[in-house]
Amino acid sequence: MANLLTRLLPRERSFFAQFTEVTANIQSAARALQDIFADYRDLQTKVARVKEHEHRGDQLTHDIFTRLNQTFITPFDREDIHQLTSKLDDVLDLIDAAATRLVIYKVDKVRPGARELADILVRATTEIHAAVSRLEKHDGILDHCITINSLENEGDRVVRAAIAELFEKEKDPVELIKWKEILEVLEIATDKCEDVANVLETVVLKSA
Repeated sequence: MANLLTRLLPRERSFFAQFTEVTANIQSAARALQDIFADYRDLQTKVARVKEHEHRGDQLTHDIFTRLNQTFITPFDREDIHQLTSKLDDVLDLIDAAATRLVIYKVDKVRPGARELADILVRATTEIHAAVSRLEKHDGILDHCITINSLENEGDRVVRAAIAELFEKEKDPVELIKWKEILEVLEIATDKCEDVANVLETVVLKSA
């Protein structure tokens, strides 16, 4: 009976548009973070711009969870919808956390590795947006996931080299602690992008 109902009742398709909106917002947040490290001036305004995307992301996440609770037939497993929404929100939270720390810690200049990690984040979130845009048709998603995994590995290499250089050259222990944490937050954000890719892979494989 349940299978019959699943075939007869229409699936709620608006989730795909909502996810695309979420990933476009995350991509914009990553670019705003990239802009901070590319030109380290007018910090308060630029961090506020990242925060706006974070607030927007919270609302979009809330909207998806609300729709999920109100929808009987979902376009793919509701557990995967919940997971994908949560993992996307994690990426945005980490982007915001990196930007916010620059203000809280009163960072005066950018250290090596930060700009590279921000660039990787932009590339990874661009791949996420491209993959999610194809979610309804499941066309080419795995290729984007492979690229995201590769970018996460690149982020690992960059953060290891940056922290090694930090310990070698930074004489102020307070600055060392600040920047080690900022670099690690940036790297964790790339890890969260890989988490998103893993969920997308699961969705694709379940539908195969």
